[in-house]
Amino acid sequence: MFMTMIFLSISFFFVNSWAITFMMLVLSSLFFLINLNQFFEFSMNFIFHNSSISSIMLFLSCVLCLLVLISTPDYKKSFFKLCIFFLLFFLILTFSTNNVMLFYIFFEATLIPTLMLVSYWGYQPERLQAGSYMMLYTVCASLPLLLFILYNCYKSNSMMMMFSINTFYCNLIIILMVYGAFLVKLPMYSVHLWLPKAHVEASLAGSMLLAGILLKLGGYGIFQMNMLFNISGTKSLSLIIIMSFGLWGGLLASFMCLKQTDMKSFVAYSSVSHMSLIILGLLNDSFWGYFSSLITMFAHGFSSSALFCLTYFTYVKFYSRSMTHINGVISIFPKLSMMWFIYCCINMAMPPSLNLLGEMFITPVMLSLSNLFLVILGMMIFFSGLYNMYLYTMINHGMASIYSIPSEPVKGYQYMSIFSHMIPLLFLFKLEAFMCSLNKL
Repeated sequence: MFMTMIFLSISFFFVNSWAITFMMLVLSSLFFLINLNQFFEFSMNFIFHNSSISSIMLFLSCVLCLLVLISTPDYKKSFFKLCIFFLLFFLILTFSTNNVMLFYIFFEATLIPTLMLVSYWGYQPERLQAGSYMMLYTVCASLPLLLFILYNCYKSNSMMMMFSINTFYCNLIIILMVYGAFLVKLPMYSVHLWLPKAHVEASLAGSMLLAGILLKLGGYGIFQMNMLFNISGTKSLSLIIIMSFGLWGGLLASFMCLKQTDMKSFVAYSSVSHMSLIILGLLNDSFWGYFSSLITMFAHGFSSSALFCLTYFTYVKFYSRSMTHINGVISIFPKLSMMWFIYCCINMAMPPSLNLLGEMFITPVMLSLSNLFLVILGMMIFFSGLYNMYLYTMINHGMASIYSIPSEPVKGYQYMSIFSHMIPLLFLFKLEAFMCSLNKL
């Protein structure tokens, strides 16, 4: 982590140079990739800890920040790159700290650069309302968590993430106080209204980072709270209610996808649907639950970011995100259409993709809870394939739209960005990076 801080410090002093910034992010990504090849031993001191789960999240953060720079070469102003660096800085501290109070502070600090990416570089005047929605939902939901952390730090005389509380009495109010901040961040259906608004109004960089990394902060927070409050083996009625509500919400989000006409809103509701599986896996507090959730978080971070890239690159050609106005992409931009097909298949969890493994390994978790959960999962998988095929056919098939600009081809950096999002396919040969990280649970 300290090497990464050195790389970021160098980038900070040479923020006007795009090449130096790019190289420092490449070195940071390689550094965390090397960490993934370690033997996943857990190391800890008073402030920081190093585990394989945090290393996976750190690698995801660095690579996506690098992909943001590749996807937005026109944004060369120093202020834009400073926002990216500060966001990455807060993410590194959030994923690395062992102090529960510092974890909360850095967790909330990520909202500041995110708000700037949504409100400052957005496209419409409604971006200010979208930023207000995001801040209102996330900050208000996290205040009960702050009170609970302060109370338990006072009672236990410790702020260490691993040793603060030995037992956790699961009732619905306590669960909502502790996990509410992370359920809103993921988000769970019914507290998700800020996400489509933020995505629709955000710039490309804001959408990529929001979907790729910041939603995963909610999953990582639930994982840390599970360790903090030691809910292992607990199958309380309150947890079952939250998991049931999350799973039904995922199915309802799939229905909402079929009603969308804006491509960004479509991808946002698709993210809500996939995040419901992460909620179920993490709250189940079992090996298979953590394993499937970790794979899904990692794979979804790249696939959702790629879909937002494709949405923006298509928007540049048609100057519209409405699926009713965009038709015939396959006849005008066949290579771009092929990319749409590949990532729609990845988003619906077709083999070979990590998304498929995430949905496969969640099946034992469903069976351990209820057969009804398995039925709902099957319906979610069916509708996932349905709305992804709907997205692809609406955009790519039919007569060529009169709004298209065929004279401007897809640029090289756009193809580079889209192909770089296929990094998770390489992790099909490195599944021990996810499995070994959970051996000690």
